[in-house]
Amino acid sequence: MSSRVSSLSFPGEELRPPEALAVPRAKRPGHWLVTAVALLLLALIIRALVDNSRFEWGTVGHYFASSAVLDGLERTIYLTAIAMAIGVTLGTLVALMSVSKNLVIFTLGRSYVWLFRGTPELVQIIFWFNLAALYPRIGLGLPFGSSALSTNTNAAISPLVAAILALGLNEAAYMAEVVRGGIISIPKGQIEAANSLGLSRTLMLRKIILPQAMKAIIPPTGNRAITVLKASSLVSVISLPELLGATETIAARTFLTIPLLIVASIWYLIITTVMMVGQTYLEKRYRRG
Repeated sequence: MSSRVSSLSFPGEELRPPEALAVPRAKRPGHWLVTAVALLLLALIIRALVDNSRFEWGTVGHYFASSAVLDGLERTIYLTAIAMAIGVTLGTLVALMSVSKNLVIFTLGRSYVWLFRGTPELVQIIFWFNLAALYPRIGLGLPFGSSALSTNTNAAISPLVAAILALGLNEAAYMAEVVRGGIISIPKGQIEAANSLGLSRTLMLRKIILPQAMKAIIPPTGNRAITVLKASSLVSVISLPELLGATETIAARTFLTIPLLIVASIWYLIITTVMMVGQTYLEKRYRRG
């Protein structure tokens, strides 16, 4: 019966397969208008960059790969990598403390996040750099007892160490919230099923919770890495010659402020682009499972 009905047609009308039917395309005049305006603005920006000789593109090219700039670039990448390593490791630990049912451990975890997220990163950099004003000597020992090992604070907390401590400890507070958000995004049924199987909490974290939470953790972690990269420029206030500090030093000597700022900006854009590509790859990988 169905085959007979499908073969019926009206007089003067030929049957055509569905794929042969033409679908009219919607007219979108606004789309073309927005595209034209965007291209016009892009052309104006390019012309403003090229025609203005005050940008001194020749000077930008001259200092772009200079030894001082490349040394600063290397230090910026090093600071970013170390700060993210500390941030991810310590942040995961603080996140686990923040979801603990032990009131003391929970309070310690939330207090850490409150302290380091609540104070500006620049203040933390300056604080660690001037720690010797509070503790002329630092050491290890039992509480309320003498220190078994001690050293001069100024010798131990160099500008590089102060920068690593400030960036790493501050990033750990933000990564703790990222990891905590990923953990609490796991359905409670998964945890209940793991408990019913008698899995230990450590095994549950390694095999069930963290692997599933990675889908929610990877995107904000990539964003945090880019944020740390740019925040590393703040350490120039303690005379640490990272990328921005290196270009500022050259600019102070040559009075070429704008070209050297352009050099730093281009390098930041290059590194950020590479990090975004890596982030996209990781997101696709963990999205597949």
